[in-house]
Parts: sequence; structure tokens; C-alpha cells
Amino acid sequence: MSSSAIPVFDKTAQTTHLWLNEISEQIGLDDQQSWRVTTAVLHAIRDRLPVELAAHLGSQLPLLVRGAYYDQFRPSAMPSRVRSLEEFLQLIAEKLKFGRPVDTEDAARAVFNVLSRHLTAGQIEKVREALPEDVRAIWSAEPGTTDQRSMSH
Repeated sequence: MSSSAIPVFDKTAQTTHLWLNEISEQIGLDDQQSWRVTTAVLHAIRDRLPVELAAHLGSQLPLLVRGAYYDQFRPSAMPSRVRSLEEFLQLIAEKLKFGRPVDTEDAARAVFNVLSRHLTAGQIEKVREALPEDVRAIWSAEPGTTDQRSMSH
């Protein structure tokens, strides 16, 4: 039995919970903390991408996650260049500073893994290629690994 009269709401809630559960399992957080991590990492990615690529990524996200992804989105201010993994992780840490301490690299990897499992390989490849090399190094081509295998799709 669905909890709302609008099936798309039930579907996006179910998909979002699945994503949060996967993140929770990877780094030991509750759903609320996983939501904060997801939002922080997605914003760090979004704000580093060219606008068109950011929009393509957003279009593949579950509706609830997409809402968080676009929260405070300012296309005219994009993209913001990040030259290193350290700078990228600092952006995530800034968004997470008021909550329970979270290892930002583990947080980024967990969200990267969820994205890699649930979005198209071609989209993931484009997004990864738009990020600095050392960020790509922790976003493996295959979820659950940390290799730097290049994708040939």
C-alpha cells in the first residue's frame, strides 16, 4: 500500500531511502547524517562542473535528491575550479561542520559509489572526467573499488 496518492512521491522516497541506506552501510551514519553527506558531496560536484553537465547529472537523480542537488544552485557562478582533492574535501567539510564529525574522503567515496551504482556509466564517466585527477582517483570507475581504471564506453 502506498503512503501517498501520487506514485512518483512514493517511488522517489523509496529510491532516496535506498541511496541513504547504502551510504549508511558504507560509513556508519544514520539517514539524517547520510542525507547531509549526500547533499554536501553533490553540491561539491555540482559546483565544479560546467552548467550543462551539472544539469545532465541532476536530471538522473531521484526527485528528492534532485531537489537537494539544485538547492542554492547559481548557474551564473559556475563552475568553481578546484585543483586538488584537498580543496574538494574542504568544500564538503565546510558543509558538514555543524554535524557529527565525518571523514570527508569516506563521505565522498560513499556518495561516489552510490552514484556509480545507480546512474548511467556514460554520465558518471563525463562527470569524473570534469573533476581533478586526484578526485577521480577516489571515485573509481567501479563502485566499491578505488582503482583509477579508465572507462572506455
